[in-house]
Amino acid sequence: MNVHAPNQTPAPTATTCPYCGVGCGVLATPDRLGGATVAGDPDHPSNFGRLCSKGSALGETLALEGRLLHPEVAGRRVAWEAALDAAAKGFRKALETHGPRSIAIYLSGQLLTEDYYAANKLFKGFLGSANVDTNSRLCMSSSVAGHKRAFGADTVPGTYRDLETADLLVLVGSNAAWCHPVLYQRMLAAKAGRGTKIVVIDPRRTATAEEADLHLPLAGGTDAALFAGLLAYLAAAGRIDEAYVAAHTNGFDAALGKAREAAPDAGATAEACGLAKADVAAFFDLFAKTERVVTLYSQGVNQSLAGVDKVNAILNCHLATGRIGREGMGPFSLTGQPNAMGGREVGGLANQLAAHMGFDAESVDRVRRFWSAPRMAKAEGLKAVDMFEAIGRGEIKALWVMGTNPAASLPRADEARAALAKLDCFVVSENMASTDTVTAGAHIRLPAAAWGEKDGTVTNSERRISRQRPFLAPPGQARPDWWAIAQVARRLGHGEAFAWRTVGEVFREHAALSAFENDGARDFDIGALADLDTRDYDRLQPVQWPAPRGGVRRETRFFAKGGFFTADGRARLVAVEPQPAPPAETAYPYRLNTGRIRDQWHTMTRTGKSPRLASHLPEPFLEISVGDAAREGLLDGGFARVTSAHGAATLRVRVAEGAPSGALFAPIHWTGETASDARVGALVHALYDPISGQPDAKATPAAVAPVAFAVQGFALSRSGFGPLQGDAWWAKAAVPNGAGLLFACDAAPDLETLLPALEPEDEIVSFADPSRGAFRAAVFRDGVLEACLFVGARRSESPWTYLRGKLGEPISEGRIRSLLLAGRASEGAAQGPLVCACHGVPKGEIETAISGGCADAAAVGAATKAGTNCGSCLPEIRRMLAGARAAELAPA
Repeated sequence: MNVHAPNQTPAPTATTCPYCGVGCGVLATPDRLGGATVAGDPDHPSNFGRLCSKGSALGETLALEGRLLHPEVAGRRVAWEAALDAAAKGFRKALETHGPRSIAIYLSGQLLTEDYYAANKLFKGFLGSANVDTNSRLCMSSSVAGHKRAFGADTVPGTYRDLETADLLVLVGSNAAWCHPVLYQRMLAAKAGRGTKIVVIDPRRTATAEEADLHLPLAGGTDAALFAGLLAYLAAAGRIDEAYVAAHTNGFDAALGKAREAAPDAGATAEACGLAKADVAAFFDLFAKTERVVTLYSQGVNQSLAGVDKVNAILNCHLATGRIGREGMGPFSLTGQPNAMGGREVGGLANQLAAHMGFDAESVDRVRRFWSAPRMAKAEGLKAVDMFEAIGRGEIKALWVMGTNPAASLPRADEARAALAKLDCFVVSENMASTDTVTAGAHIRLPAAAWGEKDGTVTNSERRISRQRPFLAPPGQARPDWWAIAQVARRLGHGEAFAWRTVGEVFREHAALSAFENDGARDFDIGALADLDTRDYDRLQPVQWPAPRGGVRRETRFFAKGGFFTADGRARLVAVEPQPAPPAETAYPYRLNTGRIRDQWHTMTRTGKSPRLASHLPEPFLEISVGDAAREGLLDGGFARVTSAHGAATLRVRVAEGAPSGALFAPIHWTGETASDARVGALVHALYDPISGQPDAKATPAAVAPVAFAVQGFALSRSGFGPLQGDAWWAKAAVPNGAGLLFACDAAPDLETLLPALEPEDEIVSFADPSRGAFRAAVFRDGVLEACLFVGARRSESPWTYLRGKLGEPISEGRIRSLLLAGRASEGAAQGPLVCACHGVPKGEIETAISGGCADAAAVGAATKAGTNCGSCLPEIRRMLAGARAAELAPA
């Protein structure tokens, strides 16, 4: 916390963004009103001052509305002492009655490393339970398992700088333009400056694919076959680094033999993957002839029934060519959460111990001795899906959920939510007072510190540890998660081992464990940080591991000269047998793919507060191909009911040019808190990779059918909404100065019911056209737009985008009457949906710039600033430019 004189502008606090695994540095300056202004940190080596749309809007997400500000037990506000006593009592009872297998804790990649460490120490070392898992299981555990199979440890070999020095970047199952935009801009800079080629391997034509030199829209699930074919081609073309293979690897012959069986040449590979032979041949040739290659992969690889095999198929190609650990080359796992890596470092997964150790007898004994642990877990615990199934069967009696929302995000989310109601003791540590998980029956609710209030460290995708520093005081009675863990530990009789006074003490213990009896045989070693005093910890600059005692802190890579963390020091090439796609089911002929969108994050408890981020894609939607939409009778902008064997959702239809036939895509972000019927996690099957336990969220069998509503529209209000009819479809969207609601239903909502905060002196201006089912009303209070309601047979996009920014502002009677009569804003042509969230540039402004002579994205950026920050909107801008050129060339 910065201390400053009353009239002095506070100095910015250097901290780290709480979103994806890029780990961008942020400078936050408190505004003395409970908020802060946020800018990128130009000195942070992850982003050099650049932020994406989400990071740029962090200042809009700091409001206390909806926060959990005090402890609760059984729905009643209590003191911290009472809540902690209740939590300890519940876990003690389960332990004494049913043993350590009856307790569990479910963590989050958004926790800080110190929070993670405390939770793992308590459960695995002092309560005897390895039922400690994390939502990172859902996003990157297949990478962990693939790394361990190949390297002997969960080691990311390269660094971000490799993306700038590579001559070929291969992105597999990664929409980096939307999900890791700051890194993606570094890739595009290499493409523009050095001529780096970009290949995108993804069934969908994403924003990332639109920027690629080559896009391979392979059939879902065939990644392993593609890289098996690549390995066979590399051998046939004489591109194997035989010296590296002989000196540093095992298993090459078996891996190559299996690859040749599966995909002996480009033609066979193309057939297996549903690709054009010429495209496969071009990719193989480019990979073979380019020395500096980085292959980046993310959820499209990991979230699969064969995610680990896909990872190892990629690693095989890099190991066989020796393209690993040297500048500009290597495999690179892009993590999705700010501290997924930190969680991996402290044993945040049920199959790991702290400091990258496993459950072998030697490691168990080592950790036990370091902790002086009285009840050390000796075997792996239950992974996420199995954990919640055990809760449903009544085998787990006490659960602590910390910083995540499994009732919305887990596969078969409806069953997960129902399982939570069976717990004898259900503790939730949470920022928000109401989430799908909190309302699923949490007995004890603990108010946790949020970003801006938290103090600790996170580790990004390139192994770089950065400080997350507080710049706001915790509101109400919110407290750090590590502190809550330590307090419960004390009540369970383990106070001496958890007697930390500061978060720096937790970090020092974590660092000391990494160096304990570590002679270089373990990859994770930050012993150089184990002796930081409080001042040095507070001032800690971003540092990559390994950082052993006496070592020089510098940019590090692994494995250029071997040195793998296996028993014999050699890497393992894995004989991968690609699995054919399962046949289509008659009842569920489509495959549902789930993922993220550009401007939202997880279940929107943070990003959902930002009006700017809500302006791009404000509604939950279903993406479907042109042909499939026509076949199913779906219209762009209409509604579809998507069903699987496990659940259903109703979503707005987006018909997408270039979308793969037979595939559906839906974003994961909407929950029961933010939409009426859009919990996509409820549809996802609970099948998972047998090695990693990571769920397959990319290929759930699904069916789709049109849904018709008599009317649809929107409401805006400065003071909230009343209920819609029970069967109405709705989605909440943040807007400036109030709240927004988009809806569809079979009867027009009543103005007074939907807007219950109307006052007698309010002026209501309205327009009704019963023949067209249209009703429009605006409510003024003291000349200021207080609320409005638009209802009609079709969407009202123009007035929505215009009026959402006018709420709480005076609008002339002439303008509002024109809007109500016409059903659209005369000024709205220059508005439209937001394209550039970083700079708040709407579609209409970009169209005006294009019609005014801007011929490329750079000119549009110069005129409007659109696309000049994170660049994630550049593909959309380029589509608009192409559309304008096509319109000019079209015959009159």
